[in-house]
Amino acid sequence: MTVAQAIERKVRDALPVDHLRIENESHKHNVPPDSETHFKLVVVSESFQGQMPVRRHQAVYGVLGEELNGPVHALALHLFTPEEWRAQGGEVADSPDCRGGSKHDPEFRR
Repeated sequence: MTVAQAIERKVRDALPVDHLRIENESHKHNVPPDSETHFKLVVVSESFQGQMPVRRHQAVYGVLGEELNGPVHALALHLFTPEEWRAQGGEVADSPDCRGGSKHDPEFRR
């Protein structure tokens, strides 16, 4: 099972999910090819109703503790209620490319 598959399975098992999208954004960073270290996760769930953003993030971090202590270096969270998701038009902004890291380390040059 890939890291992305594990993340998706754990979130779906823990929350009532209306919509979930996970993107491996590792290729935008200075990591070896085929890495699974940087992700964007979009979750739409009724369980976020009435929660401030920090509580939503804490809920997801609690589910993904193993991944965040292991292979995942960065996790961009976009967490919405169904109403917020509809109001937003079902879209989130693209993540920017990496602007730092180990560019000068020969191990990570492309």
